[in-house]
Amino acid sequence: MTPDLQIDGVPATGEDLAPIALVNYGAYTSFRVEDGGVRGLDLHLARLEASAVELFGEAVGEARLRALLRGALAGRPSCWLRVSLFAPAIGMRDPTWRGRPRVMVGAFPPPPPLAEALRVQVQTYQREAAHLKHVGTFGLVRARRAAREAGFDDTLFVDVAGRISEGSLWNVGFRRGDDIIWPLAPMLGGVAQALIRRGLAAVGLTDRTQDINLRDLDGFDAAFACNSATPACPITAIDARAFAADGDLTDRLRAAWESNRLEAV
Repeated sequence: MTPDLQIDGVPATGEDLAPIALVNYGAYTSFRVEDGGVRGLDLHLARLEASAVELFGEAVGEARLRALLRGALAGRPSCWLRVSLFAPAIGMRDPTWRGRPRVMVGAFPPPPPLAEALRVQVQTYQREAAHLKHVGTFGLVRARRAAREAGFDDTLFVDVAGRISEGSLWNVGFRRGDDIIWPLAPMLGGVAQALIRRGLAAVGLTDRTQDINLRDLDGFDAAFACNSATPACPITAIDARAFAADGDLTDRLRAAWESNRLEAV
């Protein structure tokens, strides 16, 4: 499938794309479309609307967002969509514009899962405005690159006190018995994480959030990563701390995620 970019419902031009390439200010969300539906679409749309208000001063409107998604999906029952918000009037010299942002929708082939399992390197880092899924990704790419060059698959972020927050492109969770523990720290609340939490009771698991420090790792039975492309992926090492790949946990987390119905666009 040839990637397709539309801005406000029409094919993107080079002139349209120039502000996105030159000014790193905006927000986005991305997700898999399956047979014309999306798990957690309500959460993705709510994320976009909240980001629009915070970054630009005005929401796009759910009805308009849905219409733009349907237009980008024409003839594609299954694909990967990335929805980005931006404003050409905002730049380094004058960042003060307020109003409804423009909407770019990209349709792409679905990406493969992150991995079958991950070995992650701990790095001290916190994303700017960590609660937003924003387009300022230099730090993330730099951190992943450093981890790969050190022989790891990816990176896990901690603050200066060693408190765990999130991975580069994913949320992290830990298992202790039948309890899932999520970090309590500045981070992006992921849609996949929220969908898993919605379905945990159905697979016999409970969950909670708490401060998790690196020194707490020996108290957990397993660790995993989750995002919209990879609902559950075992983490088999955090620096030198090894974890067994927990196939039962992975199956139950995926079942929890899949218990959320597909929502028509």
